Amino acid sequence: MGTIYKEIMDCLKTGQSLFAETRIPADSGKVSLLEKRLVTEESVTGAPELLKTEEGKLFREPLAAGERLIVLGGGHIGLPLAEFGSRLGFSVIVVDDRYEFANKARFPWAKQVLCRSFDGCFDDLYINENDYITVVTRGHKYDDVCLRQLFRKREPAYLGMIGSRRRVKLLMDGLRRDGFSEERIKSVHTPIGLDIGAVTPEEIAISIFAEIIQVKRSSEERVVSDLDCDVLRVLAEDDSQDRVVVTIMDAKGSVPRGKGAKMVLFEDGRLAGSIGGGCSEGAVLQDCRDIMGTGNYLVKHIDLTGTSAEDEGMVCGGVMTVLIEDDSR
Repeated sequence: MGTIYKEIMDCLKTGQSLFAETRIPADSGKVSLLEKRLVTEESVTGAPELLKTEEGKLFREPLAAGERLIVLGGGHIGLPLAEFGSRLGFSVIVVDDRYEFANKARFPWAKQVLCRSFDGCFDDLYINENDYITVVTRGHKYDDVCLRQLFRKREPAYLGMIGSRRRVKLLMDGLRRDGFSEERIKSVHTPIGLDIGAVTPEEIAISIFAEIIQVKRSSEERVVSDLDCDVLRVLAEDDSQDRVVVTIMDAKGSVPRGKGAKMVLFEDGRLAGSIGGGCSEGAVLQDCRDIMGTGNYLVKHIDLTGTSAEDEGMVCGGVMTVLIEDDSR
């Protein structure tokens, strides 16, 4: 139970993206007939796909580590960055070498707060293409240390550094003299953020996120999935009881959650994740209870365009195809 999720999380923890493929021979049957495999040798981009094959259906799901906001510097700019980043759905990591600026009490919104030197914090972070990194340390001495480490890692989705144009130029010229590539140097967004006339720390943080969102939404080389990586973590770690996993394989129209979203129902009634709440989850919960412990699976089509959704005053009006599978002990 859950073995494949442990394998997935082992890959994602090291920044390795991958595809999970599930071959589905019919719309119902034994879970043992579902063929699952992980593909790690391909470039992983795009959205989950439900494909028709001669043997049935193939659900191909791109999986990548959740989007992280790594805030290098716990000062006055780091505070609103961490708070706003959490509200925008990023998994926030804050790094500073001073305990008074790197503690959970100061950053309650952060998933992780590291009190470490800037030249010793990157080995355990596994920088990858889903990371958004802001260099907002207390001085260019430390900015320089951060960039030298980062330029030796995989290129993140976004790397921005605060600072005046004159000081930034001096720092970059030093990196050029020491042989760092022009391509990596030019990839740094600096001065950081969009020019909106920001003055206060909160306004500066908003300008930074405006730029981050601009980069994020314009990128074609990224995974587009509604999967919550915390659900994968639960599936990999919590195997203490019987459970059923529901995955949105296809979605059209105005649905509450998109392709890739997962929900887990445990035997004690707990839910992890969501496929949208309301009518969408109500339509599958009884199926989950019926399937739990049987070793069966079911492909179900959910229509949210009918009168039941209208009677509830729901704004959604699409259709979804979900895979409901027993993942019991």
